Amino acid sequence: MRAIFTAGLVWALIGTAAQAEQAQVAGQPVLRPPATAVPQGSSHTAGAAKPAQAGAKPPRAAKAPSTPESRSAAALALSADPVFDEGTYQRIKETLLGYAAIQVRGGWPMIAADAKLAPGASGPDVALLRKRLVISDDLAPELEAGDTYDAALVDAVKRFQLRHGLEANGGIGPLTVRALNVPVAARIKQLEASIERLLGMDFVFAERYVVVNIPAAFVEAVVNDKVERRYRVIVGKVDKPSPTLTAYITAVNLNPTWTVPLSITKNEIFRHMRKDPTYLSRMHMRVLGARDEEISPQSIDWSSDRSPNFTVRQDSGTFNALGNLKIDMPNPYSVYMHDTNTRNLFADDYRFDSHGCTRVDNVRDLAAWILDDVPGWNRAAIDAGIAAGVLKIVNLPHKMPVAWVYLTGWVTRDGTVNFREDVYKHDEALDRNALADAAAGGFVAPVPAPAAPSVPRDVKQVSNLDSR
Repeated sequence: MRAIFTAGLVWALIGTAAQAEQAQVAGQPVLRPPATAVPQGSSHTAGAAKPAQAGAKPPRAAKAPSTPESRSAAALALSADPVFDEGTYQRIKETLLGYAAIQVRGGWPMIAADAKLAPGASGPDVALLRKRLVISDDLAPELEAGDTYDAALVDAVKRFQLRHGLEANGGIGPLTVRALNVPVAARIKQLEASIERLLGMDFVFAERYVVVNIPAAFVEAVVNDKVERRYRVIVGKVDKPSPTLTAYITAVNLNPTWTVPLSITKNEIFRHMRKDPTYLSRMHMRVLGARDEEISPQSIDWSSDRSPNFTVRQDSGTFNALGNLKIDMPNPYSVYMHDTNTRNLFADDYRFDSHGCTRVDNVRDLAAWILDDVPGWNRAAIDAGIAAGVLKIVNLPHKMPVAWVYLTGWVTRDGTVNFREDVYKHDEALDRNALADAAAGGFVAPVPAPAAPSVPRDVKQVSNLDSR
């Protein structure tokens, strides 16, 4: 069914737990010399263990190592409902009415930063927390009475934490208090801005499609309105944001080469070559002329400020910035989904570290899902093709719709209202005039396509992007 989203409706203050805590993350790995790999489940810091003290509690059991498979399974277990489907507009619109009613009634109470809140505690702070969670529909109204931090309250806190991308431990830490204290007016603005970003979005909801929600840093593979796969992703840095777009996946490339974008060549390759003339050779990169002929790096003036009239291409291999796999999706921004040679970053909660492309955790599994109807290309074949070390392009017989959306507030089919941090500060550009027009009926909700014929899976590629 074809759905044309036209609406006009925030500002997000709260995101995932570690997003608020991490001040720095590693830069774009492709422009660094190869380094020793860090195990995917390892910590970023290490130190000598402190000697045990008398009467000290025994150490907690070590967590199971974080792997692409375990992370993907945990992500999929969150919900089978997609973040973006044909009902997204209508659900956000209806939720806005409910949140507006909360605001009219005075909003929700603020939780003191020094409140004594922990499972088993009791007192007025706990009673206030129960009231707060009833208002946001995390705790059933009939359970509001009381001032004890009981099992029901633990479950309500976990539900709240899941909705806001926080670690669902049932306890009240600084990040959870911060999320609890975001005013309802700010949450309304998030929902308004998210629905506004659907304005004019033209997307074909096929039987199978892929959607990336940039603020949540997840990608979903959807079949018949159900999420079959969900993976962590690394999206663009704050100063190199990933764009919102709609496009079509056309092919999967095994052992891809990487043609360095002109902006990276000009702003970063030149700088590296001025410091280290061997940089290109160490990074397995070649300089190519207009006819794809190889040019000696020594023949180029790397101190020049002129725009380069050549391209830089990185060879296939484990050192390649795209890793071992690239998912082609032609679009005006020349961005795509791909593997990475720094997979340890997927274990982080703050995953805004690319130059605009989307790096996918467990990307081979996603590729196998995409190639499901291509004979001979299951996961084992993909692994074997990568092991061969030769560039292989596997074209899809039917193009697959893909959308990169920026929803800091959204509502799934089960009624769960989710929020994430507005990392790129897009919500601050909320167009109130467009919102007013939408409220007055100037725009329409998703419009169903004619009953027949059904939408073919092989459709002409289009990319209608967010105007900002």
